[in-house]
Amino acid sequence: MARKKIKTPKAKKAKKIFKKKMKIVLKEAKAGKLNIGKSKKKVRSRAQAIAISLAEAAKAAKRGSVRKPKKNVQKSGLKKKKNVQKSGKKKP
Repeated sequence: MARKKIKTPKAKKAKKIFKKKMKIVLKEAKAGKLNIGKSKKKVRSRAQAIAISLAEAAKAAKRGSVRKPKKNVQKSGLKKKKNVQKSGKKKP
């Protein structure tokens, strides 16, 4: 007789996170925005996209949260200027 698996709340949450991350990564691949590792090369084959999504989903499930990709990432060369007070006399 096969044993019946009892799912714990932690396992249910991990499964939910896994599915969510898979969905996010496969959407990225379909849009052509999924990179291979840390390189700037884009994923071309569907099989490669699925392999990457499985790996990322497993990491996310283990970590316990889903991190969505940042949309407006500021480049390191461009820094916001701080409000610098000009030297001189103050107006009353």
